[in-house]
Amino acid sequence: EITREFDFPVEGYYLLRIWAYADQAGPDLAKMALRLDGSDIEQYDIHAKNADEAELIEKRLKVSAGKHKLGGAFLNDFYSQVDGKTEDRNLHIESLAVAGPIGVLSGELPDPHRRLMIQNPSSKSEYPAAARAILARIVPQAWRRPVSEPEIERLVALVGQVTDDGGSFERGIQVALQAVLASPRFLFRLEQDPSDDSPQAVRTLDDFELASRLSYFLWSSTPDDELLEAARQGKLSQLEELERQTRRMLADPRSRSLVDNFAGQWLQLRNLANFSPSSKRFPKFTKELRADMRRETEMLFETIIHEDRSLLEFLSADYTFVNERLAKHYRMEGVTGNEFRRVTVNPEQRGGLLGQASILTVTSNPTRTSPVKRGKWILDNLLASPPPPAPAGVPPLKESTRREPIELSLKERMAEHRSNPACAACHQLMDPLGFGLENYDATGVWRTNDGLAEVDATGDLPDGRQFSGPKELRAILLERSDDFRRCFAERLFTYSLGRGLEYFDECAVRQIVDQGKADGDRVSAYVLGIVTSNAFRQRGRVALPE
Repeated sequence: EITREFDFPVEGYYLLRIWAYADQAGPDLAKMALRLDGSDIEQYDIHAKNADEAELIEKRLKVSAGKHKLGGAFLNDFYSQVDGKTEDRNLHIESLAVAGPIGVLSGELPDPHRRLMIQNPSSKSEYPAAARAILARIVPQAWRRPVSEPEIERLVALVGQVTDDGGSFERGIQVALQAVLASPRFLFRLEQDPSDDSPQAVRTLDDFELASRLSYFLWSSTPDDELLEAARQGKLSQLEELERQTRRMLADPRSRSLVDNFAGQWLQLRNLANFSPSSKRFPKFTKELRADMRRETEMLFETIIHEDRSLLEFLSADYTFVNERLAKHYRMEGVTGNEFRRVTVNPEQRGGLLGQASILTVTSNPTRTSPVKRGKWILDNLLASPPPPAPAGVPPLKESTRREPIELSLKERMAEHRSNPACAACHQLMDPLGFGLENYDATGVWRTNDGLAEVDATGDLPDGRQFSGPKELRAILLERSDDFRRCFAERLFTYSLGRGLEYFDECAVRQIVDQGKADGDRVSAYVLGIVTSNAFRQRGRVALPE
């Protein structure tokens, strides 16, 4: 018997198909049973003798929804060897397939089909009107703007060409939608620059352009019906309505895209997928643990957005989200199961982003921690003070091996590295911050010893301040909360505009930070500051200097 499992989406009638042929031998034709879930449905004589003549066995049958196994079974094997002549009957099954459901009632069709096919014409004379109604509803959503009558009529003509050639009405709609989705009006967010003969170098976006900017900022997707309706009524250009729509969209589950896309870029979570620590040094690190690490950080980000909490909790949160696997990695007790839940953390060891394994892992080397990478990540992603690139020709830090062990500790080797004047200026900014996280190994596990040596998590900042460990490091970063506010505002502003910030954006950044700070640093305040800024609501043709 040969079987293959199929997924039947709904209960209904299906065509069960098997293509087969046989090596004929003996007095009878080869016999095959068509089986479903191991039970015989019907038996057939197979007449075909080679693959070129394979015959189709087809049975129409009502089948319940779910997974079922379709099979073909060989029923009458025959073998004979007489006077040196061999006869051997065999059944060959080329393929098994299912077609259907056949004659599905409208209520059994998938929801996307029912939402699209709002009219089902019964005669060809009704096709144009039905196509017009369907396309007039879907095309403005796809192109994110009003659609003219000639544009709709060109698409209706496509439907007519398909049906005139013998195609079904649904096939005609499919071809028209292919044209809609292949259009630059769908593939690109088109915003015209101010015309060259216009006295103004900047123009205000129209309501539909603003709706697209807003929806792709917060949802990474096309505007919904409510947002398009506000644009159609000319309300979105009013600040009160713009703020109302922004708050509605932030509360919508689709704002999850900010977590997937903005957080993935800002916090470099996307790099986690490419990190593979040494299996010898970190044998407990698995792809499932890697996914849990990322999920923890995403849930913190999602909580701060959806509960409209202070963005300073990215630095100071005394809670996190773990499942059993991640809790064991952190050596937490009392957490069982694969479901993530919110837990309070030990402030001496963890808190905020800097206590999360995703950040600590993505800023490490495969075999050890990297205070340089961690310090650079803090400067770049939390304080908006990225150090310049390393000068050319500087050798990497020498690693200790079994054959060539290095007696100096990591901190001592890095101190030696900083003796190079070309390296000292940047490293004296990065290294102390990175050393504050040395209590975490390369996968974020808390430790007090690195091999035989005790972990030295102290740091001396250029301004003379000293600290020890991640808790005191977090306190120092919170003292620089204005720098963190500015960093967050700049990164989110850049993401919303889809371009880098320029000198003329400086005033807008200051206003966004001031507005957010005055409103308790709630994330919504920063988002509202961005969407109501001139940079977000306008488009210019200013030529930037080289």
